[in-house]
Amino acid sequence: MQAVIRSKYGNPDVIRIADISIPRPKANEVLIKVYATTVNRTDEGVIKGKPFIFRFFVGFPKPRHQVLGTDFAGVVEAIGEQVQNFKVGDRVFGFNDNSAPSQAEYMTFPADGPIDTIPNNISFATAAASLEGAHYALNFMNKTPLQAGQKVLLNGATGGIGSAMLQMLKAKGLYVTAVCNTKNIALIKSLGADKIYDYLTEDFTKDEEIYDYVLDAVGKSRFKICKPLLKPNGAYISSELGPNAENIFLALFTPLFSKKKVLFPLPTDIKGSIKQIKQLLALGKFKPVIEREYPLAEVKAAYQHMLTGEKTGNLILRIREE
Repeated sequence: MQAVIRSKYGNPDVIRIADISIPRPKANEVLIKVYATTVNRTDEGVIKGKPFIFRFFVGFPKPRHQVLGTDFAGVVEAIGEQVQNFKVGDRVFGFNDNSAPSQAEYMTFPADGPIDTIPNNISFATAAASLEGAHYALNFMNKTPLQAGQKVLLNGATGGIGSAMLQMLKAKGLYVTAVCNTKNIALIKSLGADKIYDYLTEDFTKDEEIYDYVLDAVGKSRFKICKPLLKPNGAYISSELGPNAENIFLALFTPLFSKKKVLFPLPTDIKGSIKQIKQLLALGKFKPVIEREYPLAEVKAAYQHMLTGEKTGNLILRIREE
C-alpha cells in the first residue's frame, strides 16, 4: 500500500510517498480502508516537532512513527478477535492528536479509542473534516460557562477551529464578532457572524464593544492586547501557548490577581468530542468548511499550503475515491 512517511522532523521536504506493507490488526484493533484524512495544524506539530514539548508525545529525539496523519474516515476492512463494537463494512471516523497513521491506504486503530461510526448521508471527506478543528473548538466551549446572549469576539474565524467554533457558538445563541480576511467575509456571514472585522483593513482591538470572552482560534493575538475588550470577569482563551508559553502561566495567575483572566483548557476527551460531533452532523447543526481536496500524490502541496497559515477551514487529503 502507499503511505506518507518521514524519518525526521522538518518541513514538507522530509516527507515522501512509499510502498509499505498493509498492517494487521491486533486483537483489540480494527483495520481501516482509509478514504479521506486532513492536513491540519496538529499535523504541523507532528511533522515539525514544534513546539518542542510536542516531541514528548510524538517521539524524542526523532519521530516515533513513520506514517503521518492524525484523523481519518474510512471503512472497517477487518477486526481483531476481541473487537465487539465494530464490524467489517462499518463506515468510521476518528482522531488522535498524538498522531495516527492515517495518511495511508490502510491503517489500524484501537477499537476502544477515539473512533465512531459516521452518520448516514455524511461523506468521508465531510467526516474527516469534522474532527481536528471541531474537537479543539468543543474543548474551548465545554470547559467555559458559555450562556446564550453572551458576547464573544472570535479571532481566526476562518480556520478549522474557528469556522467550527463560529457555528457552534451561534447554535448556542451567543452574539459573535468574527475576525477574518477580505476573501472570507461572505463565508463568515453565511456561518452566522453578527459582526465582522477584516483584519487586512481594520484593527479589531479598537472595537468599542466589550465581550464576555475573546477566543483566539489561531493564536495570533495576546491577552495584554485583548484585555481592554473584556468585561470585568471576562476571559481570554487561545489555541496556542503564546510567546514563551505565557498563556499557561497567565492561566495560573490571572484568576488570582485580576478580574479579567486567561483560561487554557487542555484538549482532552477526544472520544467525548467525537460523540458530540457525530450528533451535530446527524442533526445538520454543523458542517465543516472545506477549502480544497488534494490527491495523495499532492500531499507535499497540501502541507505547504497548510504551513502558510492562510488556509480556510480544512484541507482534505483524498486517499481514494468514494
